[in-house]
Amino acid sequence: MGIVYEIAVMIRQSEREEEPSVITVNCPDKTGLGCDLCRIILFFGLTVVRIDVSTDGKWCYIVFWVEGKSSTRWGLLKNRLMGVCPSFLLANGISYDGPEMRPPKPPNVYLLKFCCYDRRGLLHDVTGVLCELELTIKRVKVSTTPDGKVMDLFFITDSRELLHTEKRKEDTCDHLKAVFGEGAISCEIERVGPEITSSSQGPSFFSDGITEDMFNVEMLNQNEDDPIAFKCPSITMDNMLSPSHTLVQIVCQDHKGLLYDVMRTLKDCDIQVSYGRLARKGNAECELDLFIMQADDGKKIVDPSRRNSLSNRLQVELSRPLRLALISRGPDTELLVANPIELSGKGRPMVFHDITLALKMLNRPIFSAEIARHGIGDREWEIYRVLLEGESGSASKKEIEETVWRMHMSWE
Repeated sequence: MGIVYEIAVMIRQSEREEEPSVITVNCPDKTGLGCDLCRIILFFGLTVVRIDVSTDGKWCYIVFWVEGKSSTRWGLLKNRLMGVCPSFLLANGISYDGPEMRPPKPPNVYLLKFCCYDRRGLLHDVTGVLCELELTIKRVKVSTTPDGKVMDLFFITDSRELLHTEKRKEDTCDHLKAVFGEGAISCEIERVGPEITSSSQGPSFFSDGITEDMFNVEMLNQNEDDPIAFKCPSITMDNMLSPSHTLVQIVCQDHKGLLYDVMRTLKDCDIQVSYGRLARKGNAECELDLFIMQADDGKKIVDPSRRNSLSNRLQVELSRPLRLALISRGPDTELLVANPIELSGKGRPMVFHDITLALKMLNRPIFSAEIARHGIGDREWEIYRVLLEGESGSASKKEIEETVWRMHMSWE
């Protein structure tokens, strides 16, 4: 057809440190494509500073201007972005039995089990290794024994789909043993059933009182003692500027994953973006203009109740993209972080990585940690529970909350 699939994604790396790199995506369109692309960009630790989106409903052209680290694996990023782009055959009306036409197969789940001697920052270093190896943490159970050992269980999936091979298992254990150093005792990987990560295995530690405090956004915004400061976003909708689209204008405080939070909300609400532009206003604010339509009928949103519902949903998601609570448990402190799950079953990447990095910076020892999914109302959440050891003279509750929140938002 004269089109090579590899050019669906093109990356031009910046030649100077102060300039952003440019990612261009040119492929058939699908509802939620922007969300899938933004999730991958966020996973690779890149920040979107500008975006242009244009689509006719069948074909899309998206340009991301991104800032990131010099260690970014650009070739791997390109492969992952191409992996979520629809096939060119679909845009040309050619029927075939390709991956896009088949129901998604749940990824194989593996149990990573290791034992080693504990040290400060160990959990974050382990999480960092798993991220570098493209191993996604689905659930975790971390505990410390009285004699200074850790017994950790990580339920993981492999983006490379190679963890069934002995070479991939050995390579993973070798990387982890390098982190353990002389404290290494054992490291094993075995396949388990995917039902281990189902929401029915939700955490029993989630009480009704905690649910009300963490998920009542109005209550949080009215709490003057709340250490998490977040400027309320401005969201306006207009049906007069376009005969076929609704214009959504968003002005809000910038944060890591901002574009992902917008796109996942639109995807879950079955909204398609036909044109969009994001630009920064200084160092603190972003301005986003989106021309959208309903994916089911290809029309603008004329129903006032649906417009209000979408506006309110965006307000909530951009005001509190995550939920955070710190609770006293006798001499110890329990940190809870809740991450919203998309209807597709995927959630914000790197949450556990950012939690453990923030606690490592604060020099707070972790006694135990758990990750599990839990249904609250009509939504599913991924709940991160971290039990911190009590320590005199350590960081205050306010400092812990602020540090963890700022790490997730990428605020200085």
